[in-house]
Amino acid sequence: MSAKKLTQLALLTAAALIIHTLEALLPALAPVPGIKLGLANIVTLFALYWIGPWEAALVTLARVLLGGMFGGSVSGLIYSLAGSALSLSVMLPLKKIVPPGYMFLPGILGAAAHNLGQILAAVAVTRTPGLFMYLPVLVFSGCLAGLFTGLAAGALYLRLKRKTDK
Repeated sequence: MSAKKLTQLALLTAAALIIHTLEALLPALAPVPGIKLGLANIVTLFALYWIGPWEAALVTLARVLLGGMFGGSVSGLIYSLAGSALSLSVMLPLKKIVPPGYMFLPGILGAAAHNLGQILAAVAVTRTPGLFMYLPVLVFSGCLAGLFTGLAAGALYLRLKRKTDK
C-alpha cells in the first residue's frame, strides 16, 4: 500500500472516529433506542466512492473497533459491527450502478440495512424476538438519516472532484 493511500485511510478513519465520538455526545433524538443520525456514514460513503470499496470497509471497521474501544460497550460493538457489515454489503454493489450524484440511494438503503443488522444482532444476543417491533421505526428514521448522509457525502465528493479536476 502506498504512503498516499495509507495517509488517506488514516485521515478518513480519524474523521469518522471524531464524528462518531461527537455524535455520541448529542442527546437522544427520540425516545426509541438506536435512533441517531449516523453522521460517520458520510465518511464511509465518501470513502466508498473516492478511494474504493475495500478501503471504505477498512475505514468503517477501524472506526467501529476504535469507537467501541474508546466509548462503547461490548454489546454496542456487536450491534455496530453487525449493522456496518450488513450496510456495507448493500452499499458495495450499489456503488457500481449508482453515480456519485445519487449517493443518497446507497445512503438510504445502507442505513436501512444497518438498522436491520443491529436488530438481528440484538435479537441474537438477547434472545428477545419482540425487538423486531422497533424495526419499522428504526428503518424509517434510518432512511431519513441515510438520505441526509448520502446527500452530504455526495456533495463532498462532487465538490472535491471539481477541485481536483482543475
